[in-house]
Amino acid sequence: MTTAAIPLAALERRLREVVRDVHREAPLRRHVAFRIGGPADLLVIPREARELRAAAMILFGEGLQPVILGQGSNVLIGDRGIRGVVVKVGKGLDRIEIDGARVTAEAGAGLPALALRAAKRGLSGLEFAGGIPGSVGGGVVMNAGAHGHAMDEIVDAVDVLTPSGERRLDRGELDWAYRTTALQSFPCIVTSVAMTLHPQDPTAVRQRLDAWLAHRGATQPIGPPSSGCIFRNPAGDHAGRLIDVVGGKGMAIGGACISNVHANYITNRGDATATEVQALAERIRTLVAERTGITLDLEVKLLGEF
Repeated sequence: MTTAAIPLAALERRLREVVRDVHREAPLRRHVAFRIGGPADLLVIPREARELRAAAMILFGEGLQPVILGQGSNVLIGDRGIRGVVVKVGKGLDRIEIDGARVTAEAGAGLPALALRAAKRGLSGLEFAGGIPGSVGGGVVMNAGAHGHAMDEIVDAVDVLTPSGERRLDRGELDWAYRTTALQSFPCIVTSVAMTLHPQDPTAVRQRLDAWLAHRGATQPIGPPSSGCIFRNPAGDHAGRLIDVVGGKGMAIGGACISNVHANYITNRGDATATEVQALAERIRTLVAERTGITLDLEVKLLGEF
């Protein structure tokens, strides 16, 4: 939502009273995995829970729904940026608590770090997330998954900030589906996630985690900036396989290039624009549809103005 209802300067002043880290016209490419994207009108970076709550009260009180960024994976931000407020949930909002098989993680915690910590404690259920370059909050919102597993298998409840205050949503309220939940259309900010894992031999859990990480390193591009898989897998098939069979690997538009390692990844060769990524994705979608009859749906979320 835009900031048109309140002067930007006035909103910035109010936010600076409760959050130490507020930026005007902040380049968002620095905050996303793709390293692509224009500026936000305002970028708010809370460093503790009280700052996040206070900022949410101001924004919701003005009728504004901010764009929430975690570690900035699975998103493509337009070259013209985002008109409105972006709230980055990361460092300082990343505490993890483990009590037996119960795990509570703040939204800014990284999924790989959480998976490793759980494995060291002999808790199984998060090994699939060891190679997902995202945050716990973002992982729940999109029901992130890999290796045939996903967040819906382990999440018990999600704590959120809403226009009417703090609220806990039980797993049954989240409408889990492939790479989506009700949180994608619910006006809220995820603050923490409660999960139940499964006690197992720590060595076995760590071996499984390491094996899946090794598989990811061998089959997915590691290094050049990307935003994970561009398309969702269609039922009974894999988007990467379809793109590969129509000759998509290595195809490029400007600085955007389809990976030669995994065809469902578009990488940034250093100077790619969002427009180029979007054009390349559309070219591939058209090619796959024409040759296979299957229309691929985007998995990456488009944010801002293109």
